[in-house]
Amino acid sequence: MAANVFQVRPVLYYGVATAEVIEQCGAKKALVITDPFMKDSDLLTSILQRLSAKMDYRLFADIRPDPDVSLVARGTEALLAYSPDLVIAVGGGSTIDTAKSILYCVKQALPDREAIKFIAIPTTSGTGSEVTNFSIVTVDGKKLAIVDDQLVPDIAILDAAFTESVPPVVTADTGIDVLTHALEAYFSTQASNYTDALAEKAIELVFTYLPRTVKNGKDKEAREQMHDASCLAGMAFTNASLGINHSLAHALGGSFHIPHGRANALLLPGVIGYNAASPVVARRCFRLAGLLGLSPADQADGVRRLLAAVRILIGSIGIPGSLAQMNIEREAFFRELPAMCQAALDDKCTATNPVVPSSQELAILLTQVYTGLAPDEVA
Repeated sequence: MAANVFQVRPVLYYGVATAEVIEQCGAKKALVITDPFMKDSDLLTSILQRLSAKMDYRLFADIRPDPDVSLVARGTEALLAYSPDLVIAVGGGSTIDTAKSILYCVKQALPDREAIKFIAIPTTSGTGSEVTNFSIVTVDGKKLAIVDDQLVPDIAILDAAFTESVPPVVTADTGIDVLTHALEAYFSTQASNYTDALAEKAIELVFTYLPRTVKNGKDKEAREQMHDASCLAGMAFTNASLGINHSLAHALGGSFHIPHGRANALLLPGVIGYNAASPVVARRCFRLAGLLGLSPADQADGVRRLLAAVRILIGSIGIPGSLAQMNIEREAFFRELPAMCQAALDDKCTATNPVVPSSQELAILLTQVYTGLAPDEVA
């Protein structure tokens, strides 16, 4: 019988000066992977100016949302041409995932090449990619998850100053991504005492601080706490994995280019209700409802109260209630529905969902997301 594993990586720095941590690496050449907006930000510019006295660096600033294989290929070419001994990813999930995929390609193509140190600096509180073994890449219009321990960065730097300029709508979307990571890790068939502790704290922080962060992006305490929540949730799901909420969100995002966090938000109430058919999940919903101060009377009441709290949170931060409200055409949605269901069934996240889904059940959940109706109201 194989032993269970709880991975504690990477080395994590928080509440410290970013430039100082990078300088301590002793690198000679750094490839900085970022997006066009972050490239011109005052914060990154000041850090790079300081680093230029210690090391040579080059920017690869072509990152865009939903990175695809062509972008990864260009980044791989840039890395091989420059031959750095350090890669620094500064950005949201798309940036860090692209950097992971670039380094993964280099390791696969040149296994004997000397290892390149990898630092991830997240600029949104959402994906937790700075501490996970996941990378999401778009292939032929579909989002695919790469899961490999080689993807975990060597160092993660949590500097909430990078998140202060994130607009409210993005803060809301990415914040619900944090909640979804934590909940799915908590309900996963691979959940453990270790991941439960991380997930519970992340959930508590999201309910407390996400509304504050959306309301006032300059609220330093709320930004720092949400950055911690994102990282904690990432640590939980890199060890416990996820579930069909993410499988379906990947499929939706691939077909309709919906922001990942928003896709998760639209799906989350329905998926919680679906998974609560599992006695284990119902029991865990009861525990979470208690931790959140919702005073559940029993397990069924715990499910109802947790679902209500999730819906209230999502509504309070301005996320639409259905795909129809986002002007997704009905005909296009139902044309894509069979392919999205199959993509979700094939997604690696589905393997650890607490309830084994059928294609028909996934179709009901997706249809619910389009209409905004509860499962028993969907024709």
